[in-house]
Amino acid sequence: MRDTLIPVGILLAGLAIIVFLTTTSASRAPIPTEAEALPVAEAVRPVLDDYGLPVDLETVSARVPRNATFSDLIVPHGIAYERVVTLAASARPTFDVRRIQAGRPYRIYKVDSTQTARFLVYEPDRTSYVVFDLGDEGAVERVERPVETQVRTVEGTISSSLYVTLMEQDVHPELATRMSEVFAWQVDFYRIQPGDSFRIVFEERRIDGETIGIGDIQAAKFKHFGNDFYAFHYVNEETGIDEHYDEEGNSLRKAFLMAPVDFSRISSGFSPRRFHPVQKRYKAHLGTDYAAPRGTPIKATGDGVVTTAAYGQYNGNYVKVRHNGTYTTQYLHMSKIASGIRPGVKVRQGQVIGYVGATGLATGNHVCYRFWKNGQQVNHRQEDFPSVGPVPNGERARYAAVQSAYKAQLDLPLQTGGLDPNYAMLLGAEVRATL
Repeated sequence: MRDTLIPVGILLAGLAIIVFLTTTSASRAPIPTEAEALPVAEAVRPVLDDYGLPVDLETVSARVPRNATFSDLIVPHGIAYERVVTLAASARPTFDVRRIQAGRPYRIYKVDSTQTARFLVYEPDRTSYVVFDLGDEGAVERVERPVETQVRTVEGTISSSLYVTLMEQDVHPELATRMSEVFAWQVDFYRIQPGDSFRIVFEERRIDGETIGIGDIQAAKFKHFGNDFYAFHYVNEETGIDEHYDEEGNSLRKAFLMAPVDFSRISSGFSPRRFHPVQKRYKAHLGTDYAAPRGTPIKATGDGVVTTAAYGQYNGNYVKVRHNGTYTTQYLHMSKIASGIRPGVKVRQGQVIGYVGATGLATGNHVCYRFWKNGQQVNHRQEDFPSVGPVPNGERARYAAVQSAYKAQLDLPLQTGGLDPNYAMLLGAEVRATL
């Protein structure tokens, strides 16, 4: 009997060892690697479009029609009007649907089974978009697209206009406007002539490789009527003052803009004797007429206080601004005066005070700009206005480092075909390294 029990004990012990080894082996089995698990994850991961929404949803893309509302965009796609009111209210902290503008792109996402709108994506501008969840949750999210800033240099000799010359070099048209703003007090952009030249170091803003606008003009040189005009961008780190200065450190921003409207033309200049097109007789024209399309914004050329905003038989709708004890300006023949512009209101330089029209004694759309100095009407285009203010003394050394680095490059001879695209980026790095 005893001889029989021994083999059974050995057998049981052997089975216990096998169970132990099997359990241990199973507990140490290798964990699947990320690469091995990836195909499974990819199989269930949804494919998203450029707005981050599933591509398997049916979509309708369009632009907002004129006078269309938030309701007009989604009610035709199965959203009840009562639901529209709720969605608009919940969206308000993120985006006010009353600000939807005609011409802006939008996209509707539908559920295939019901053809009911599930999402609405609206682009208020090129740099962002708003996603409306039209379901029960009604969530709203505004997404900012990443904007890349690249430094470029462009140069050229003008044959017809600055705008055309820049367009020929595939530069965003906003740069022409920005240049007119930077040099508004030094260069008469209505008298640019063939042979004038320029070199500009500027920031170009891009999304997905597409240029969407212009950032800061870091440095520029404009040769006009044989004279060199410089602009160097500089930010005072202590005060935050952001200005363009000349090579001596004086601000380019003068007390007055050269003109009250952008990119128009002078249809009639200041003259002591001009043949009046309506009255058919010679008389003094103590102002400068800037022809522009009806509705073009008219800007105050300097800081001041509105003394008159009214309608006159000859002046039409007009605004008069007193800037100080020396200077006063007047803007005539407006189609309408801007909202809020009335006597006693303070206005800032560049603020819109009205819109171009042909009211009063006028034959076409224009603004007649009149300028008083010490009570006498004078030709503003012949005045030499003082600078707003120079670089502070405590910042002079730092500004000199920026100015000298850029000026050496701006003064190089113009090159056929422009500069190396990487040149300005390297220059910017060198300037920053000196600070």
